[in-house]
Amino acid sequence: MTVYSHIYDIVRLIPSGRVATYGQIAELAGLAGKARLVGYALYQVDMASSDIPWHRVINAQGKVSHSPLRRGTDHWQRSLLEQEGIVFHEDRVDLAHYRWHPPLGRFPSPEDPR
Repeated sequence: MTVYSHIYDIVRLIPSGRVATYGQIAELAGLAGKARLVGYALYQVDMASSDIPWHRVINAQGKVSHSPLRRGTDHWQRSLLEQEGIVFHEDRVDLAHYRWHPPLGRFPSPEDPR
């Protein structure tokens, strides 16, 4: 399993109406401190046809991370989150309310033979 596919497997677990941060996904993937790597992985996703709910991953401030490289998908991400019932206040999501809390347990690393 590649590191990116491991990240994607974790992101697929985020339920509708919940969000996770890039750093949170990195930690769950055994990649603490590598939030940008999660961002790079999600940037590679075909946003229009993928089964990976990339839009549910936001930054640690509770905001959609804006980038000119995303070719306008910043606004699409917010729209998808709002369609799932997530409310923005001054461009922020209340992480205390909407953050995903995965079940306790271990997310095997990509190198784990399981």
